[in-house]
Amino acid sequence: MTDLAEELATAVDRDLAPVDAVLATAYPGDLGTRQPVHTVYVPADRFDRSVSAAWGATACEVFDSHAPGRAELAACWGIPAGAADALRARVRDKLVTEPIEDLRIDFEDGYGVRPDAEEDAEVRRAAAELVAAVDAGTAPPFTGIRFRSLEAPTRRRGIRTLTAFVAELAARGGVPAGFVLTLPKVTAPAQVTALVAVLDALEEAHGLPAGTLRFEIQVETPQTVIGLDGASPLPGMIVASEGRCSGLHYGTYDYSASLGIAAEYQSMEHPAADHAKAVMQVAAAGTGVRLSDGSTNVLPVGTPEAVRAAWTLHGRLVRRSLERGFYQGWDLHPAQLPSRFTAVFAFFRGAADPAAVRLRAYRERADSGFLDEPATATALAGFLLRGIDCGALDGAWVEKETGADLAELSRLARRTTRSPR
Repeated sequence: MTDLAEELATAVDRDLAPVDAVLATAYPGDLGTRQPVHTVYVPADRFDRSVSAAWGATACEVFDSHAPGRAELAACWGIPAGAADALRARVRDKLVTEPIEDLRIDFEDGYGVRPDAEEDAEVRRAAAELVAAVDAGTAPPFTGIRFRSLEAPTRRRGIRTLTAFVAELAARGGVPAGFVLTLPKVTAPAQVTALVAVLDALEEAHGLPAGTLRFEIQVETPQTVIGLDGASPLPGMIVASEGRCSGLHYGTYDYSASLGIAAEYQSMEHPAADHAKAVMQVAAAGTGVRLSDGSTNVLPVGTPEAVRAAWTLHGRLVRRSLERGFYQGWDLHPAQLPSRFTAVFAFFRGAADPAAVRLRAYRERADSGFLDEPATATALAGFLLRGIDCGALDGAWVEKETGADLAELSRLARRTTRSPR
């Protein structure tokens, strides 16, 4: 570098240092950890230590009854005959070994309004059951609670439930790994700031390491998508979380209803839903905050025809979300688990071969028919790692086909394995 170039570069480094610092803090990249493919919401009064096993057993029963073979997998989810047997076996194994990846104990809409004494007792019981499940090794890898919003009418009850639940966990050995809170019906960035202050106080009161308590923001009000100034508050909410925000979760039905969309047309694929999720996607990009799509309330229950029709709809919606970069969604009923995992596994397994070929060619500078750049290699590696994380793909197969071990795949995917906050 010439003397002039060195002098100019030094001056630009100095001028842009504040910008560099802001960008490094605000856009740290992927957390380098597993993201669950779904979140299951269970009303608090229906939660106990056996929930995961019970949901798995019910899912297996429905799967065996209504999709026993290739014909049903083809009819419900379009699975080719040549892939059906292996895919079905893998899905059924998932339903037995890990039917729920992320469980949210619901003290909000799914629980309803109860007398304070009743909810207080439910908090203590549910916390004890969660700890028992964790100690027994039967809890899902990710758990948490949804408490009532910080809107004025529900604020005090929400904070009371949150405070009591954290206190119970702390008294019983601490907050489990993978524990996440859900903040619903957010309408202003100040509510995020207020929650951070509450969580700071709870950690100090119970001797928890700073940043232990993390939360998701539910995007289910218009005010979360577009603020009074015409801009989206979501980037500011992520900043206001001070590193505690782990995800943005779309709330299908609250959001649709708040826009005046008739119940019959409220859906994850409504144009209004796509707009909100596009804003979420841009706001979260590069921040390490993950995205989750919402749910469908069309449940696979009733006649065989009704079950299969609901599975077809659910599977199509799950696939649609995956294709749009939303790798997580909500499930509301055990019978939705077969369609969730069938759609997820088919998505990853169907694209795994070409992804592995392209990534190997990129690494070895060989011809694959694609001119892939580093950003595409990052996406390919991230895709394969997600498939391994959920059980759709075998790690050994991915290593063999790509020629890269898991450590190299993580580097290619830019999984930083940084600690939150």
